[in-house]
Amino acid sequence: MAENVNTNQFKNGMHIEVDGGVWRIVAFQHVKPGKGGAFVRTKLKSLDSGAVVDRTFRAGEKFQRMHTEVKSAQYLYDSGDDVVFMEDETYEQFSLPRKSVAEDLEFIPPSTSIQILTVDGKPAGLQLPASIELAVAETEPGVKGDTVSNVTKPAKLETGAVIQVPLFVGSGDRIKVDPREGRYISRA
Repeated sequence: MAENVNTNQFKNGMHIEVDGGVWRIVAFQHVKPGKGGAFVRTKLKSLDSGAVVDRTFRAGEKFQRMHTEVKSAQYLYDSGDDVVFMEDETYEQFSLPRKSVAEDLEFIPPSTSIQILTVDGKPAGLQLPASIELAVAETEPGVKGDTVSNVTKPAKLETGAVIQVPLFVGSGDRIKVDPREGRYISRA
């Protein structure tokens, strides 16, 4: 039995069915204009294509809520078109299309444990950790004494991703990175 939710029950991260596709609510805002009926402005992300769209719904409109679950899995390898994972509990291997998870895997080295989001029992996407520890593969040396200002420089990480880091970070240093936003947090 599918659960129906109306716009008053929306929460960030909730999955709903819109126009036959599964969408995650990224952000929403209830709007009550002075004139006319109330409505809900939302930002939705498609689990199929990864596209993010802005949609407006009337207040009280009903949608089918999709059953979601998070499972622990290990990122094994990238085979070109697909990315292969192994479920931690059952050791069952499965793959996701590379285009749907390429942006998320930019900061995740192989053989890392991550959370896989499943919708109605099928793997649909990744839930990234708040921080991950990575080594800086290469970056330009910082200028001595230039530590007061909030100046950054590009640094290439062990996974191949490039982020902005403070000048004091050097090649070979281990740093904490927020993979969801692709930004430097601190030294590890």
